Amino acid sequence: MKLYRYDNSGTPALGLEHDGRLYNCAHLFNAAGQQVPAVVEQADLRAICAAPDSVLEFLRQFLDGGVHLAGQAAESSLPLDTSRLLTPIPSPSKIVCIGLNYRDHCEEQNKPIPERPMLFAKFSNAIAGPFDDVQIPANTSQLDFEGEFAVVIGRQARHVRREDALSHVFGYMALLDVSARDLQKSDGQWVRAKSQDGFAPCGPCIVTADEIPDPQTVAISTRVNGRLMQDSTTANMIFPVDELIAFISESLTLYPGDIISTGTPAGVGVHRQPPVLLKNDDVVEVTLENIGTLRNRFVAAG
Repeated sequence: MKLYRYDNSGTPALGLEHDGRLYNCAHLFNAAGQQVPAVVEQADLRAICAAPDSVLEFLRQFLDGGVHLAGQAAESSLPLDTSRLLTPIPSPSKIVCIGLNYRDHCEEQNKPIPERPMLFAKFSNAIAGPFDDVQIPANTSQLDFEGEFAVVIGRQARHVRREDALSHVFGYMALLDVSARDLQKSDGQWVRAKSQDGFAPCGPCIVTADEIPDPQTVAISTRVNGRLMQDSTTANMIFPVDELIAFISESLTLYPGDIISTGTPAGVGVHRQPPVLLKNDDVVEVTLENIGTLRNRFVAAG
C-alpha cells in the first residue's frame, strides 16, 4: 500500500491511496465504527513503522473490500494530484546515505569500485517535502542533484544477518540527495555539502515492503527541467539493500523510521560535459517505479 502524509486544512493527516484518490485514514476508522489509533490521528508514520500491524491490517482490509463503512469516508477522499503532500518522515533519528553505490557512477568520475559501502549522513533539518521549493544557499555555486532509492526501517536492527535484513524494512520512497559540490570538495568532508536545510526532499509516499518484495528491481530516473539526466535501476547497485542493512547495523542501531538512502546512478550534473548545475527556477524530478515522483523547484536565496 501507499501511505502519505498530507495537509488537511493546515493539519498533517495520514492518507491511503486507492484508485487514484487519497483517503483520510482517521475517517476510515471512524466510518468503520472503530476508535482512531493515536498514531493515525497524529499522522505519525515514524510510530506506525515501529508498530504497524494493527493499523496496516485494517487498511489492507479496506483495500481488499473487507471493511464495512457505515459513514461517508469516500466523500472526504481527495484526488491524489490535488492534495498537498508532506514528507512522510519529518524527523527520522538518522539518515544514512551511501556514496559510490552504482558502478556507472564510479566510472563517470574515474573512481575505483569500493570494497565496502561508503557511509555518510544527512541531518533531519535536510528533510523537505516531495513538492517543496528548495532554497539555493548563498554559500554554494555548484549545486547538484542525485536521485536515490530510499529505505525506511520498520524494526530495530542491530547486528542483523544479511538473510534477515529485509524483514527489518517497513517500506521504500524516493529521495533527492542535494549536494553542494564546491563545499564537498573544499571541506574535505561532506556535512555542509549534504546537510543544509532542504537538501533531502523525500516521498511522495512510503510504499510498504510487501509491494516491492525485491528492492533490486526498481527503475529510477531524474530529470532537470524535463531533460532526462539519470536513467537506471536498483539492480545496478554495487551493494544491495540487504547487504547495506547488515553492514550498517554492525556499527549503528537502526530504529523504526530511520532512512537509508542507497546511492545514485550515473548522470549527475557535475560530471557532465559541460556540467549541469542547478540555478534559480530549475525543477528536478526524481521518479521511482511503483513509488512516485518528487518534483522540487530550486530558488535563489533571498
